[in-house]
Amino acid sequence: MAERITGHTLLISLLATPIRHSLSPTMHNEAFAKLGLDYAYLAFEVGNDELEDAVKGIRAMGIRGSNVSMPNKQAIIPYLDELSPAAKLAGAVNTVVNKDGKGHLVGHVTDGTGAMRSLREEGVEVKGQKVTMTGAGGAGTAIAIQAALDGVKELSIFNRQDECFENAVENARKINEHTDCKATVYDLADQEAFKREIAASSIYIDATGVGMKPLEDESLINDPEIIRPDLVVFDVVYMPKETKLLKFAKEHGAKKAINGLGMMLYQGAEAFELFTGEEMPVDYIKEILF
Repeated sequence: MAERITGHTLLISLLATPIRHSLSPTMHNEAFAKLGLDYAYLAFEVGNDELEDAVKGIRAMGIRGSNVSMPNKQAIIPYLDELSPAAKLAGAVNTVVNKDGKGHLVGHVTDGTGAMRSLREEGVEVKGQKVTMTGAGGAGTAIAIQAALDGVKELSIFNRQDECFENAVENARKINEHTDCKATVYDLADQEAFKREIAASSIYIDATGVGMKPLEDESLINDPEIIRPDLVVFDVVYMPKETKLLKFAKEHGAKKAINGLGMMLYQGAEAFELFTGEEMPVDYIKEILF
């Protein structure tokens, strides 16, 4: 990359923690190089405590934009000037664009479209299906909203009784008011309901981050009876490429066990276009990442 850096190079950042495992810098920097664009993409370990100062830095230094990941996707919203319609509905942001480089920060969300495109690429149709998912943080919110917009018939959302539970309730309210999908929220502690709802679903989505460091030895599903030959299991985690959940799903005969690499690729492609105005060379990047 060194030979590409100039006095005119525009910086794109990634604000999250933990983040050193991320493939996003590789994806974006390879795409910049392939297209001959004078940009550089760097990851920064930033959590909620440092977030406000980091956003001030984006404005002050004219950083072109930033991706945002856990735990900042909702916490960043008060520091932004504008939200896209999808981000406003989701109440979460994973892409920030510094409009014209002049400090007007616009928040977008591309996680949901990335997840739905990833499923389609694997031959999984969501329209008309019943889906059970866990997690109602930034990624889970975006996926739930987009799944409903893309025609999921029924959505069961499970979350622990933590700070995200009320968010899950709010997600369900928005979905029920603004789409034709029926969304219901459950406490993840109710394992009987968890098993029952997955048994009635064709797709299970884990949007919690369980399975990545420091929880790489954990899975929310440990009962082999939950896994069926007609069940698609989708885990948003992509590092490790095979989480404990996905390994368990494969071992017990799930129809498909899909990791978050495709979601990461396609949400990144949409963010790339927002940053640069150019289409990411997806096939080229797919060869590098996969």
